[in-house]
Amino acid sequence: MILDLKSVFADVGKEISVDYLFDMSNTDFAGGFPLKTPVNVKGRVYNRAGVVEIELNMVYVFDAPCDRCGADTVREYSVEFVKMLATSIEGEESDTIITVPDMMLDVDELVFTEVFLSLPTKHLCKETCKGYCTMCGKNLNEGECNCKSDSIDPRLTELAKLLDN
Repeated sequence: MILDLKSVFADVGKEISVDYLFDMSNTDFAGGFPLKTPVNVKGRVYNRAGVVEIELNMVYVFDAPCDRCGADTVREYSVEFVKMLATSIEGEESDTIITVPDMMLDVDELVFTEVFLSLPTKHLCKETCKGYCTMCGKNLNEGECNCKSDSIDPRLTELAKLLDN
């Protein structure tokens, strides 16, 4: 979605609403495509006292297996985005200001970047997910296994002997 912001920059109090669905289903993340439904984008671009800002709220559904137990997990996330817009910046670049020299703003590019950067690096079915036993492979969310938990990595047996002394 490309927004023409000429009228917003020209008129104090002017506002443009943003409300659309953005498809990111073809976006590869960690070897999968977890954004199966479109991102719901709502917000506005407005001129308040000569300062033009964009506010966006992006809601997406992350659909991927749990990183510990592999169970199918669907979770909704929300991303808030507020930045100032300017036609030019004198001096250094700024993280809080987006330059729009031609007064045309590609909202899709902003949405893609913000959503992609907010994707969870650890996706769990629940915060207390125990995953699988490394010895027998039992799903520990379904109950405990009978494996000895005090087994020592064979590479560390000599160090364990020092602790016994």
